[in-house]
Amino acid sequence: MNAISLEHTERVWLNAYLPGVPADIDAGIEDYPSLREVFLEHLEKFRERVAYVSIGTEMTYADWQVQGIAFAAWLQGQGVQKGDRVALMMPNCLQYPICLLGTILAGAVVVNVNPLYTAHELKHLLKDSGAETVVIFENFAHTLEKVIAGSSVKRVVVAAIGDLLGSFKGAAMNFILRRVQKQVPAFNLRGSVRFNQVLKQGRALNHFPVDMHLDDLAFLQYTGGTTGDAKGVMLSHRNIIANLLQAKAWVGDQLDQDKQETNVTLLPLYHIFSLTVNCLMFMCLGGRNILIANPRDVKRVQMILRKERFNGIAGVNTLFNGLLENKEFCARDFSDLRMVIAGGMATHTAVAKRWKDVTGLPIIEGYGLTECSPVVSISPIDIARMREMEFTGSIGVPLPSTWVRFMREDGELADIGEQGELQVRGPQVMQGYWQRPKETAEVLDAEGWLSTGDIGVMDERGYIRLVDRKKDMILVSGFNVYPNEIEDVVALHPGVGEVAAIGVEDGVTGEKVKIIVVRKDPSLTQEQLLAHCREYLTGYKVPRYVEFRTTELPKTTVGKVLRRALR
Repeated sequence: MNAISLEHTERVWLNAYLPGVPADIDAGIEDYPSLREVFLEHLEKFRERVAYVSIGTEMTYADWQVQGIAFAAWLQGQGVQKGDRVALMMPNCLQYPICLLGTILAGAVVVNVNPLYTAHELKHLLKDSGAETVVIFENFAHTLEKVIAGSSVKRVVVAAIGDLLGSFKGAAMNFILRRVQKQVPAFNLRGSVRFNQVLKQGRALNHFPVDMHLDDLAFLQYTGGTTGDAKGVMLSHRNIIANLLQAKAWVGDQLDQDKQETNVTLLPLYHIFSLTVNCLMFMCLGGRNILIANPRDVKRVQMILRKERFNGIAGVNTLFNGLLENKEFCARDFSDLRMVIAGGMATHTAVAKRWKDVTGLPIIEGYGLTECSPVVSISPIDIARMREMEFTGSIGVPLPSTWVRFMREDGELADIGEQGELQVRGPQVMQGYWQRPKETAEVLDAEGWLSTGDIGVMDERGYIRLVDRKKDMILVSGFNVYPNEIEDVVALHPGVGEVAAIGVEDGVTGEKVKIIVVRKDPSLTQEQLLAHCREYLTGYKVPRYVEFRTTELPKTTVGKVLRRALR
């Protein structure tokens, strides 16, 4: 088979689809004018069911709808207009889906923010997005306090762990976090309002439906950039609905909607994969999500899951590996578990094998990126035969309505079995980067083909295997870390002459960040440099290895540091 037939006339991967999975889902997208209709249809359909469980407290679909509408009414009462950006800076908690729904219903744009961002990172995101409203967990409010003065933020909603847990339990949880564990640093955000007060005020107001369309902006989902600054990926209502329908079609009618499925939500809902799959797809299936605020605290996770029977779990290699290190988790009954999905980083074969040995189920790998809302490909999911399947290391085949091709370095299309840069086209591909037309044009062509920067190869059945990354991106526990960002921060230290950041293989996190430094100040120590990095960078971006060199770093003829020569 030649490259032209692969691109233009034949999607060889369609032969790998299970019976009932359609080749395309485009027509179904037009059934929904916007995400509002997707939400309201399913919230009403499953209103009696439990949607989320957090710290032992349940929220039904009906509760979700009522409180989401109250939040939308409050936003509108504050003057929030269609297209205004609302930043949500929270871990997995009941407040997140409420604010997500309310923001969409108000016609505003959701700006998801990692709550662990440093002041340096948050300052850039707020400035770039122009968000005027921020909803933030009180544990992280001190970070916002440091940067709010120079931002466009007009209103701040502060949420606490105990907000929706009931008066007695909520007060007890707040006291423990604030006074005993001291996890809430002091902060002063003048004019801020508490989350429960917002809901109370919103319930007394009328919510007015907003005229929304499929191509309106729904999310600004920030991802690392080659310049070191995070870029806002513009995802429309169409993009998200498309990926939602693609994922739903992939599972088909294998999940009986008359029987509620329970899913463990380890990945944060502010992460695009968890948002689309855990939050939205499981909503459309009437599922029940168990929210895990800190998946790295494996003992706590096991304690939460001890009395739970769950059917699905999604995560990354490091999270699965962590769970396998817990004897209690490994000893539990996995007979109800029916689906395990991995993404974000390569799953190690050893972890996948051990997972199958312990649970009886294989890990099904998928592939996606923020720019694709995010899912591009995944292995076929045959739930009835799941326990007979094995881990393959492949990222599967493209989803319905998704086209892929592989481009060689010489600009020609790669053939079957030949390596090339993976390019994607489909209704889930982003509109572009927020206010960055030049960077958008660098990755998205006029025909809608997105260059992913990943090198891969497709076999004759249509299955894709990733080979390498074209970019110098470092992948730490499924999170993108870009060398330029690290280098820019390190170079701010007055004792640094030159610096280069690279990734080094790690058995736990996939990769860790290493910096190679030529000192300007001979007395500069590793401890001083790492302390400097912690001031500017989120934990997973902070270098784990520091190498000092006495000679200058290798460079190209135009003076660009050759990172590949340092690996």
